[in-house]
Formats: sequence, structure tokens, C-alpha cells
Amino acid sequence: MSPAYLKRLLGENEQILLTTHQHWIVLVEQILVEIILAAVTILLVTIFLITGGGNPGIALGYLLLIIPLVSLVRDVLKWWNHQYIVTNLRVIQITGILNKNVTDSSLEKVNDVKMVQSVIGRFLDFGDLEVLTASEMGINRFTRIANPIRFKTTMLNAKIRLEDQTREATAEASIYSIPQLIEQLGELRQKGLITEEEFIEKKAALLAKLS
Repeated sequence: MSPAYLKRLLGENEQILLTTHQHWIVLVEQILVEIILAAVTILLVTIFLITGGGNPGIALGYLLLIIPLVSLVRDVLKWWNHQYIVTNLRVIQITGILNKNVTDSSLEKVNDVKMVQSVIGRFLDFGDLEVLTASEMGINRFTRIANPIRFKTTMLNAKIRLEDQTREATAEASIYSIPQLIEQLGELRQKGLITEEEFIEKKAALLAKLS
């Protein structure tokens, strides 16, 4: 996939943390038939060419290789353009060679991540991930993804950092609003809506949050 296309998907201050694909075993399964067909075509045409006394017309049979080779190239491009991406803000899944299908989930809405690995998956390092979200989509399924443990930990660590940044921003905003709240309390005291004792008590409570 073109890096320029992926870059256009990113928002302001959004950074890519991890990019991966489905495991290579998925690609092997998809192109195995094409490889077998190509090998059988080469073998049969070569045999006919030898037994046919070197007839040049038989060599045209090699043109049949175009069919499995075109299919093989398509499968490779399809696999390469199926990407799973973790950024500091969301999880993105991109499919399609020319027509792109982009699905993303905000890290803020990710509730949990379920991972399933078979014995072979643990040995070859692939597995299935289910990202449970609070969005309308509910569940995002990533099938036979490469490096599933690294993908999961990268995503969860990014979610934790994002939550910490949100809490810090909220706390900072509340600190900046304390002087305004004290000023409003002073106005309420002047209007006689609260007593002097209530003003002092509430002011002390607000100032304590600054310490």
C-alpha cells in the first residue's frame, strides 16, 4: 500500500505505532493453487514439446501461464494491501487494491480485546483478535493476523496513554477554572446568597485542589 495513502488517513497529531498484515500462511494458502497450476502447465507443455518433435506451435501453450500468474499477482496485492494499523488514537483496518475499504475504531471506545491462538498459531506467531468496542460496530474481527500479541499490547498501551492524557487535560482544565469559581462564590456572597462562613469553606476546598 502506498505510504502517501495511509498518511492521508491520519488526523492531526496522529502517529502510526504498528502496521501488520495477515500472516504469510494466509497468502500461501491463496496462491498455492496458482503455483500448482503453473507447474502443471509448464510440465505438460514441456512434455508435449519434447514428444511432438519440437513443434514450435506447442510452445504457445506456455501462454497459458498467464492465467495462474495474473491470479497469483492479484492475490499477492490483495494480501499486501490488507493492513492492520495501530495509531496513538485508533485502530485501522484497510482492505482493497484499488477500491479501498477503511474501518477504524477509536481507542477511547475500545472496551476489551480477545485473542485466540491455536497451537500452530503460537508456533508460527499468528492468531485471531476480536476488538470489543462501544461503537455501533460492536466487534472488529482480525483473522489470522501476524504478531497478534504485539498488536494487542501496542493497542492497549496506546489506549492507556490516551486515557492518561485525557485525565491530565481534564485536571489541568479544572485547575484553570478554580479562580473563576472563587470569583463566582464572591459574587454569591455579595448578593447574600451564601454566608461568609460558607464562602470561606468553599474557597478553602477549591484552593486545596491546587496544592
